[in-house]
Amino acid sequence: MVDLPPVRPPIPRAKTADRILDVAERLVQVHGFNAFSYADIASELGIRKPSLHHHFPTKARLGRALIARYEDRFREALTAISRSTDDAPTRLRVYAELYGKVLRKKRMCLCGVLAADFQTLPRPMRAGVLGFFALNEQWLAGVLEEGRRSKTLRFDGPVAPIPAFLVSSLEGAMLLARSHGDVSRFDAAVARLLGDLARAA
Repeated sequence: MVDLPPVRPPIPRAKTADRILDVAERLVQVHGFNAFSYADIASELGIRKPSLHHHFPTKARLGRALIARYEDRFREALTAISRSTDDAPTRLRVYAELYGKVLRKKRMCLCGVLAADFQTLPRPMRAGVLGFFALNEQWLAGVLEEGRRSKTLRFDGPVAPIPAFLVSSLEGAMLLARSHGDVSRFDAAVARLLGDLARAA
């Protein structure tokens, strides 16, 4: 059973759904989707399980809402990166730090954790996970294309396979860094990964 902090006072009804998602997101990022129950969330928030079922009738619905919210936040972050700079290497560094910030909170990428449980997830959640990665790969492809045009990024061959390689490398670097309890492993992997791409053509 997941160890949880003491039960907190009841929370306002209007904020219940958001608080449920906040707690569930942390539990997934730390323990995985299959390692927590509605009872864990209810205990932490000081509410009854029927209240959880009122907002999210099934755990599958809760999981789909988690993915949708996480994807929305990532999409906003990607838009902000694009607006903040036209420099492709800088965009990639800031993008990688999105993962680094999660790791520094002693968590993992939500969809990275769910990908590990992929075969046990309900079908709508699987589609959500794939959609999250597709969003990231599409954005990265645009950055790589721009970097090649501006001669600030260098790589051989077509762009198509590189975004998936970058995402999988970042997810894997997070996993190993977390296993060793050493964020510097993630930072070193990112520096090498992006350094190889940022050599001007």
